[in-house]
Amino acid sequence: MASGIRYVWTDSTPRVIPIWFHWNGREFVLGTPSKAPKLKALAKNPRVALTIDDNTFPHKVLLVRGTARLEPVRGIVPEYALAAVRYFGEQQGKAWVAQLESMIQDMVRITITPEWVGLLDFQTRFPSALPL
Repeated sequence: MASGIRYVWTDSTPRVIPIWFHWNGREFVLGTPSKAPKLKALAKNPRVALTIDDNTFPHKVLLVRGTARLEPVRGIVPEYALAAVRYFGEQQGKAWVAQLESMIQDMVRITITPEWVGLLDFQTRFPSALPL
């Protein structure tokens, strides 16, 4: 599974970066080191788009738009640790988080409550530009 967040940089140009996420049933939660450059841009303009793609054919893509909320967290964002386990598996995910804990002292929790959601499943819903 791949995911990415899209936002507008401080010079008004678009950016997209791959990033892990955790869904808690209400919002998408992302974690990032507190010195990450994207935080400056998100503080200035918190409107974002998030895509989540699966890796099997026919591909499915969840499209989300919302507003990012930033919250400083001492240590590792708990949902980041959950995402690490989901992406890497139990053993490697916990090892990654332990290594990260030795490198950084705090993170920022980014929460995105969906304001608009769309799905491209390439079976019943295709991109609108395709003449089907």
